[in-house]
Amino acid sequence: MLKKTLLVLLGVGCMHASQAQLLNKLKKLKNSSSTTTNTTATSTKGGGGSFTENEAGSAIKEALAKGVANGIANLNKTDGFFGNELYKLLLPPDAVKIGNTLRAIGLGPQVDQAILQINRSAEKAVGYAAPIFVNAIKQMTLTDAINLVKGGNNSATEFFKSKTTDQLKAAFSPVVKGSLDSTSATRYYSDIVTTYNKLPTTFNKVNPNLQDYVTTMAVNALFDQIGKEEAAIRANPAARTTDILKKVFGNVL
Repeated sequence: MLKKTLLVLLGVGCMHASQAQLLNKLKKLKNSSSTTTNTTATSTKGGGGSFTENEAGSAIKEALAKGVANGIANLNKTDGFFGNELYKLLLPPDAVKIGNTLRAIGLGPQVDQAILQINRSAEKAVGYAAPIFVNAIKQMTLTDAINLVKGGNNSATEFFKSKTTDQLKAAFSPVVKGSLDSTSATRYYSDIVTTYNKLPTTFNKVNPNLQDYVTTMAVNALFDQIGKEEAAIRANPAARTTDILKKVFGNVL
């Protein structure tokens, strides 16, 4: 029994010794990284302070997340799309002829109703976008973030957009479908398409994919909002609402 106890104690002692050695190595590695970081991943402004690679990465991700949050707040409300000339959704490009033809024969109100409900579906759908976008932001590597800190006004947004658009659309599309169905946008849209296709003057039947169209437009609107937020954070000190944003973007030339 005594022998077993001694072996256990010896094992624990070795484990603590190993942990202590590991901690010392980590401290040395951290100190080494900090020195390298301040040399290679730091900018100064007017003789100001500096930031580390981790801080640069955190700042870029926070700027993107802030843009997502503000974008959702601006769009996820009544008239967030419909009342905004910049983001208002009309009929899909392939369906413009449908709208024009139906208006010409006195069916403008039906077209307007379809357009209204399409916008209502987009307004509702973006409310569910936050976790999808946040997860995508988390996938951004530290190296990516460091390079983007010193980029142009929308460099992080454009990089994020180029890397994640397809995945975001795939994840967001089911949300949009649910929103289209719940706001009756699908029914109103189907009604005008069916009416158009039944006209004797219609030779080429059309039925553009409404789900893909609304998904693309909603994602683009959110990216636009993210870009505006990033530009504001880079240019306007008042937009840097946290210490990390102030530290990093305040020191970038």
